[in-house]
Amino acid sequence: MAQTNPNAINVNDPGLITLVNKLQDVFTTVGVQNPIDLPQIAVVGSQSSGKSSVLENIVGRDFLPRGTGIVTRRPLILQLINRQGAASTPTENGVNGDTKKIDSSDAASNSDEWGEFLHIPGQKFHDFNKIREEIVKETESKTGKNAGISPAPINLRIYSPNVLTLTLVDLPGLTKVPVGDQPRDIERQIREMVLKQISKPNAIILAVTAANTDLANSDGLKLAREVDPEGQRTIGVLTKVDLMDDGTDVVDILAGRIIPLRLGYVPVVNRGQRDIENKKAISYALENEKNFFENHKAYRNKASYCGTPYLARKLNLILMMHIKQTLPDIKARIQASLQKYGAELASLGDSMLGNSGNIVLNIITEFSNEYRTVLEGNSVELSSVELSGGARISFVYHELYSNGVKAVDPFDQVKDIDIRTILYNSSGSSPALFVGTTAFELIVKQQIKRLEEPSLKCVSLVYDELVRILGQLLNKPMFRRYPGIKERLHAVVIAFFKKSMDPTNKLVRDLVAMESCYVNTGHPDFLNGHRAMAIVNERHNAAKPVQVDPKTGKPLPPSAAPPRSASPSLDGTNGQDSGFFGSFFASKNKKKMAAMEAPPPMLKASGTLSEKETQEVEVIKLLINSYYNIVRRTMIDMVPKAIMLNLVTMTKEEMQRELLEQMYRTNELDELLKESDYTIRRRKECQQMVESLSRASEIVSQVQ
Repeated sequence: MAQTNPNAINVNDPGLITLVNKLQDVFTTVGVQNPIDLPQIAVVGSQSSGKSSVLENIVGRDFLPRGTGIVTRRPLILQLINRQGAASTPTENGVNGDTKKIDSSDAASNSDEWGEFLHIPGQKFHDFNKIREEIVKETESKTGKNAGISPAPINLRIYSPNVLTLTLVDLPGLTKVPVGDQPRDIERQIREMVLKQISKPNAIILAVTAANTDLANSDGLKLAREVDPEGQRTIGVLTKVDLMDDGTDVVDILAGRIIPLRLGYVPVVNRGQRDIENKKAISYALENEKNFFENHKAYRNKASYCGTPYLARKLNLILMMHIKQTLPDIKARIQASLQKYGAELASLGDSMLGNSGNIVLNIITEFSNEYRTVLEGNSVELSSVELSGGARISFVYHELYSNGVKAVDPFDQVKDIDIRTILYNSSGSSPALFVGTTAFELIVKQQIKRLEEPSLKCVSLVYDELVRILGQLLNKPMFRRYPGIKERLHAVVIAFFKKSMDPTNKLVRDLVAMESCYVNTGHPDFLNGHRAMAIVNERHNAAKPVQVDPKTGKPLPPSAAPPRSASPSLDGTNGQDSGFFGSFFASKNKKKMAAMEAPPPMLKASGTLSEKETQEVEVIKLLINSYYNIVRRTMIDMVPKAIMLNLVTMTKEEMQRELLEQMYRTNELDELLKESDYTIRRRKECQQMVESLSRASEIVSQVQ
């Protein structure tokens, strides 16, 4: 037979409300945001609606601050606990009837009724005037003596045989216009505070409205409608029913014909201002309320559903049923929050450091291994959304660098007339018989040197990617805990990267220099001069018009075509073959030519190329293009290898050694392991939250 817990609470037991009270106390002591939405009744209404009087009538005692303007400036969590008094048992003063009086300024003080504040544990306030003073004092400790407000709650627990077990949250009264020294945005502040409380799905809204005003203008109901448009968790309280004009009543409202609420409305009659000033007892007010409803023609048939005692019973039943419905969800939320904060606390680590040398050594080893795995693509945190780590470096090599090198056009800076000039210059004082090798090498070396810039840019891009990986690794919680290690590790690794950049840049420059210092015309993929000449001749012959025999109309063979002059005529009249210097002389007359004037300081090529020159330039361009493609392929293959050797693989293999050399110094370990303020504060918050959630879990586990 299964054993039962003697302390277990049945779901139908009124002790459920006490259980929620305990949960409220647990989370209030934490001092951080309550992660669990607990069932509670939030009291809302305008300043003049009679909220305070309703609460005092429910308690049966005067204990709330009174005055003009905003009196309730902090939420008051009012926990009413029904406790059978000493009158039910024999005492030395009497039998079953005498309640021991307490000497105090409160004439109604007795040993069976008292209040306790959560911020003053263990102290009982039998004098309810002292409770009022303590509320004012505690309010001013947070808000000062001006009319400001604070969301920090005050927890007050009242034990009495005259109350039903109930939990209410009294909120500041809604106001429209700031008065006196109230903040100019007091309406917004109060509205936001009230909305924050009543917007929680587990909150029952007690909307207090004066019956002698238009219900459609009720501030409490209007605010309740914003978060509970269907009126599923709102109960209306109609005050000042006795002050309505003759012939008017609230029967239509109670019947739900004006603004329907699922939980209905309860009319009450409070003490008037004169009664309060004359210190008339609440027991008198309750008796007066009872007589009013029993004798009023509109309410006498429904008197049992009117008044403060019925309101208290109804609230007790509503709250108990609401707690019963939400309890499974509360249990689940507590367990989920406990796991969440427990995991965060574990990630923050223990405040007891242990051996500082071992901790630094472990961090260095873990960082080095993470750096290696990210580069190799073995990280457990591989993204399915974007490229990361080594894959980004591969993208730099095979996309950015490859396309950048291919985009370098050797002829975008060297034009045909420039090639012609170089051809003539390279032949020296004797005209060249064949296409000049010197001109080809000169041009191709110039263009190979242009590949140095994109190659060094590739090194820089890979460096940026390594720095990016470093930043990602340093964002881990471990480094948030130790900012000293994070800062030092960042500086050491960046310095290590920069140190590796120098040999990497030198090797890349050397690769370009190697290609430009020796032009290997024997490369198997190189288009040699004979093949280039043949290609150019084929192009020119294909472009020439076919010579036709005028007699037969048949095409003449190439050998029968009239020969073309290969050199300029003596008189320079042939513009086509005027050669390199054809445009030098402005005058063509023989006298000028015979004068043999000295050449000018700068001799530039003619704007027009002869057929021979055109063929020679095309041959050079074919050779340059062929060799340049070979060099491109070589650079696209070799530069990434050079970067991998001297930068990526070097840092990957030597990272741990470098970090140990630079960071593992005995006199610096304690400074490196100094925890951040955030870690210390957050660990304390998580510890408090885990402790509170554990206690809450124990409390709810009592329910069967």
